[in-house]
Amino acid sequence: MGISRGFGAVAIVAGLLLAGTTQAADTGSGKGSPEAARAMLERAVAAVEANETKALVDFRSGTAGFRDHDLYVFCARSNGTVDAHVDPTQIGRNIKDLYDVDGVAFGQEMMALAREGEIKAISYMWPEPASHVPTAKVTFFTRVANQMCGVGYYK
Repeated sequence: MGISRGFGAVAIVAGLLLAGTTQAADTGSGKGSPEAARAMLERAVAAVEANETKALVDFRSGTAGFRDHDLYVFCARSNGTVDAHVDPTQIGRNIKDLYDVDGVAFGQEMMALAREGEIKAISYMWPEPASHVPTAKVTFFTRVANQMCGVGYYK
Protein backbone atom coordinates (compact mmCIF):
# COMPACT_ATOMS: atom_id res chain seq x y z
CA MET A 1 0.00 0.00 0.00
CA GLY A 2 1.66 3.24 -1.06
CA ILE A 3 1.42 6.35 1.05
CA SER A 4 2.14 9.58 -0.76
CA ARG A 5 2.05 13.24 0.25
CA GLY A 6 -0.80 15.70 0.63
CA PHE A 7 -4.26 15.65 2.20
CA GLY A 8 -5.46 13.08 -0.31
CA ALA A 9 -2.40 11.01 0.51
CA VAL A 10 -3.30 10.29 4.11
CA ALA A 11 -4.39 6.68 4.17
CA ILE A 12 -6.40 4.64 6.59
CA VAL A 13 -4.12 1.77 7.35
CA ALA A 14 -5.63 -1.62 6.63
CA GLY A 15 -5.57 -3.94 9.60
CA LEU A 16 -4.44 -6.91 7.54
CA LEU A 17 -1.47 -4.96 6.19
CA LEU A 18 -0.19 -4.10 9.63
CA ALA A 19 -1.38 -6.80 11.98
CA GLY A 20 -0.75 -5.48 15.50
CA THR A 21 2.17 -6.80 17.48
CA THR A 22 3.07 -5.94 21.03
CA GLN A 23 6.83 -6.08 20.64
CA ALA A 24 9.04 -4.11 18.30
CA ALA A 25 10.29 -6.12 15.38
CA ASP A 26 14.05 -5.83 15.05
CA THR A 27 14.75 -4.70 11.52
CA GLY A 28 18.48 -5.18 12.06
CA SER A 29 19.04 -1.49 11.43
CA GLY A 30 18.25 -0.11 14.88
CA LYS A 31 15.01 1.21 13.40
CA GLY A 32 11.51 0.42 14.51
CA SER A 33 9.22 -1.41 12.12
CA PRO A 34 5.81 -0.32 10.79
CA GLU A 35 4.18 -3.07 12.86
CA ALA A 36 5.95 -1.94 16.03
CA ALA A 37 5.01 1.71 15.40
CA ARG A 38 1.33 0.87 15.00
CA ALA A 39 1.39 -1.41 18.05
CA MET A 40 3.02 1.34 20.13
CA LEU A 41 0.31 3.80 19.05
CA GLU A 42 -2.40 1.30 20.02
CA ARG A 43 -0.77 0.92 23.47
CA ALA A 44 -0.54 4.72 23.73
CA VAL A 45 -4.25 5.10 23.04
CA ALA A 46 -5.04 2.62 25.82
CA ALA A 47 -2.68 4.48 28.16
CA VAL A 48 -4.32 7.87 27.45
CA GLU A 49 -7.77 6.38 27.93
CA ALA A 50 -6.70 4.88 31.28
CA ASN A 51 -4.92 7.97 32.66
CA GLU A 52 -4.06 10.85 30.31
CA THR A 53 -1.78 12.69 32.75
CA LYS A 54 0.33 9.60 33.53
CA ALA A 55 0.43 8.60 29.87
CA LEU A 56 1.80 11.99 28.79
CA VAL A 57 4.53 11.75 31.45
CA ASP A 58 5.43 8.24 30.25
CA PHE A 59 5.50 9.40 26.61
CA ARG A 60 7.83 12.31 27.46
CA SER A 61 10.22 10.07 29.38
CA GLY A 62 9.96 7.15 26.99
CA THR A 63 9.23 4.81 29.88
CA ALA A 64 6.62 2.06 30.17
CA GLY A 65 7.49 0.74 26.71
CA PHE A 66 6.97 4.04 24.89
CA ARG A 67 10.49 4.26 23.45
CA ASP A 68 11.92 1.52 21.27
CA HIS A 69 14.70 1.96 18.72
CA ASP A 70 13.72 5.23 17.00
CA LEU A 71 10.02 4.86 17.86
CA TYR A 72 8.34 7.14 20.38
CA VAL A 73 4.91 8.63 21.05
CA PHE A 74 4.11 12.29 20.57
CA CYS A 75 0.82 14.04 21.37
CA ALA A 76 -0.65 17.47 20.76
CA ARG A 77 -3.85 18.88 22.22
CA SER A 78 -6.61 20.18 19.96
CA ASN A 79 -5.05 23.65 19.56
CA GLY A 80 -1.84 22.03 18.28
CA THR A 81 0.33 22.51 21.37
CA VAL A 82 2.67 19.55 21.83
CA ASP A 83 2.12 17.98 25.26
CA ALA A 84 4.30 14.89 24.85
CA HIS A 85 7.50 14.22 22.91
CA VAL A 86 10.80 12.54 23.85
CA ASP A 87 12.64 15.69 22.72
CA PRO A 88 11.96 18.27 25.47
CA THR A 89 12.52 21.13 22.99
CA GLN A 90 9.32 20.06 21.19
CA ILE A 91 7.08 20.41 24.27
CA GLY A 92 4.93 23.53 23.97
CA ARG A 93 5.65 23.92 20.25
CA ASN A 94 2.68 24.09 17.91
CA ILE A 95 2.59 21.01 15.69
CA LYS A 96 0.58 22.97 13.10
CA ASP A 97 3.74 25.00 12.40
CA LEU A 98 5.79 21.96 11.32
CA TYR A 99 6.67 21.42 7.67
CA ASP A 100 9.03 18.91 6.13
CA VAL A 101 11.89 19.79 3.77
CA ASP A 102 9.49 19.52 0.81
CA GLY A 103 6.98 21.93 2.37
CA VAL A 104 4.47 19.27 3.45
CA ALA A 105 2.43 20.68 6.35
CA PHE A 106 2.23 17.29 8.05
CA GLY A 107 1.36 18.72 11.47
CA GLN A 108 -1.65 20.57 10.07
CA GLU A 109 -2.73 17.47 8.17
CA MET A 110 -2.54 15.21 11.21
CA MET A 111 -4.49 17.68 13.35
CA ALA A 112 -7.16 18.15 10.67
CA LEU A 113 -7.61 14.47 9.84
CA ALA A 114 -7.21 12.69 13.18
CA ARG A 115 -10.41 10.94 14.26
CA GLU A 116 -11.05 8.98 17.41
CA GLY A 117 -11.15 5.26 16.73
CA GLU A 118 -9.33 5.56 13.37
CA ILE A 119 -5.61 5.10 12.82
CA LYS A 120 -4.37 6.94 9.75
CA ALA A 121 -0.91 7.34 8.25
CA ILE A 122 1.00 10.20 6.67
CA SER A 123 4.34 10.18 4.87
CA TYR A 124 6.84 13.04 4.97
CA MET A 125 10.57 13.77 5.14
CA TRP A 126 12.02 14.30 8.61
CA PRO A 127 15.56 14.25 10.03
CA GLU A 128 16.57 10.98 11.67
CA PRO A 129 17.64 11.55 15.27
CA ALA A 130 21.07 9.93 14.89
CA SER A 131 22.13 11.52 11.61
CA HIS A 132 19.88 14.60 11.34
CA VAL A 133 19.53 13.72 7.64
CA PRO A 134 15.99 14.15 6.23
CA THR A 135 14.62 10.66 5.63
CA ALA A 136 11.25 9.29 4.54
CA LYS A 137 9.09 8.84 7.63
CA VAL A 138 5.61 7.42 8.02
CA THR A 139 3.58 8.36 11.09
CA PHE A 140 0.49 6.55 12.31
CA PHE A 141 -1.83 8.93 14.14
CA THR A 142 -5.24 9.15 15.79
CA ARG A 143 -7.26 11.29 18.15
CA VAL A 144 -7.77 10.08 21.72
CA ALA A 145 -9.43 12.13 24.46
CA ASN A 146 -8.10 15.70 24.12
CA GLN A 147 -5.01 14.62 22.18
CA MET A 148 -3.86 13.80 18.68
CA CYS A 149 -1.16 11.16 19.19
CA GLY A 150 1.22 9.58 16.75
CA VAL A 151 4.13 7.18 16.36
CA GLY A 152 6.35 7.31 13.29
CA TYR A 153 8.97 5.06 11.76
CA TYR A 154 11.75 5.83 9.32
CA LYS A 155 11.82 3.91 6.05
